[in-house]
Amino acid sequence: MLQKTIAVGADHGGYKLKRDLAKQLRGMGFEVLDFGTDNFDAVDYPDIAEVVVSAILKGQAGQGVLVCGSGIGMSIAANRHNGIRAALCNNEKAAELARQHNNANILVLGERLIELSVAKQCVERFFLSEFEGGRHHKRVQKLG
Repeated sequence: MLQKTIAVGADHGGYKLKRDLAKQLRGMGFEVLDFGTDNFDAVDYPDIAEVVVSAILKGQAGQGVLVCGSGIGMSIAANRHNGIRAALCNNEKAAELARQHNNANILVLGERLIELSVAKQCVERFFLSEFEGGRHHKRVQKLG
């Protein structure tokens, strides 16, 4: 089921948080496609973002999670692609609004900037919220 499949990825700066969030997503009933990294060895965040974005654009996953140290690099890398709306969130309200108002399809988090409990709240709000459409629809359409 497409909307139940989440692609996740992180560089070495987000490995630990990504691992914890993938476990949470599985517990929420989602299938998780984990595109690494699987350790603390240095990797380049644009390469990881590319694989997660590709899975979404090819229809292998409905949404995604990207994690790096700050979340900024992953956000920039993912948002270069048409049809991707990656939202860097630092609290649960931002995660909820990213879905409701912006129809974000990737949640981005910065492991060095967010507590695990808050990151888990972001995941819950992001993946349990729905796009509201309405007045937001025409704005999201302009994003490409």
